[in-house]
Amino acid sequence: MRRLPFPLHRLCGCAAALACMLPAGCGDPRDAGWSGYADADYIYVSSPLPGTLSVLAVEAGQQVGRGKPLFALESESEKAAREEANARLEAAQSQASDADKGKREPEVAVNRAQLAQARAAAELAQHDLTRKRELVARGFISRAQLDEAQATLAQAQARVAELASAVQVARLPARSDARDAADAQVEAARQVLRQSEWRQQQKQQTAPSDAQVADTFSRPGEFVAAGQPVVALLPPANIKARFYVPESELPKLALGQDVLVECDGCGAALRARITRIATRPEYTPPVIYSNSQRRKLVFMLEAKPAPADAPRLRPGQPLSVKAAANATGR
Repeated sequence: MRRLPFPLHRLCGCAAALACMLPAGCGDPRDAGWSGYADADYIYVSSPLPGTLSVLAVEAGQQVGRGKPLFALESESEKAAREEANARLEAAQSQASDADKGKREPEVAVNRAQLAQARAAAELAQHDLTRKRELVARGFISRAQLDEAQATLAQAQARVAELASAVQVARLPARSDARDAADAQVEAARQVLRQSEWRQQQKQQTAPSDAQVADTFSRPGEFVAAGQPVVALLPPANIKARFYVPESELPKLALGQDVLVECDGCGAALRARITRIATRPEYTPPVIYSNSQRRKLVFMLEAKPAPADAPRLRPGQPLSVKAAANATGR
């Protein structure tokens, strides 16, 4: 038999030593940490109204501040509707203001002139009645002529009262019910204007928070349906680590507890806080759990780093997560 150039027992010992040098090769396999990846909750910005994309003010990878313009849709129809609503509001306000006023002075002057004529006619009828009473007493005219003169005077006096009331009414504002109706018309027109302004504003979307533009989905000139995302934003606070923990180690973790997150090219491990623990396991048949299958039970957890550290993680990046030595709930 040919002898090996290297003693077999020494070769086995080296293999064992090499295995111990590899991650999780010796000792507790949990020292290598739990596997996971970086994830994020994106903000998909859209318009509740449809229209043609006229302006795209950002591009992928760009940093935007809160309130900065993102995109604008064509809004000629909304502008026209707003101008119409504004004109209707001005008309309603003018009508309500007019209800507070009486007739114009020239119209009141006409009523006054008619009242003056009626008073003159009543005075003439009064003199005529006085003369006819004297003539009836002397027997120069009949009693019927006196009755006619009395009727003429009564008509003239009634006409004076009528025109005097007309002059008084001409100076009065509208009745309370009519004024209330005018105010209601003004309020209705104001709400229509608000609707028009809101529709026009929805055609121009701004960034809801400081974020990075993760992607854009349309180009100027394309038609965008209502609710269709145009821009995807990624705020630093929305970046998180998602990792999977075996069932046996789950009781050691709790919401608010700190963990250490490591990744290639991230530099020093960053601290994150557990914000979610899944209520259901994964990667195991859901009907029967044998003893061997229970070892494969893992639960998904999520942890969020501080906003200042979050940009060090990139969604989809593999991560290794460990419990922090001085893990505390926050």
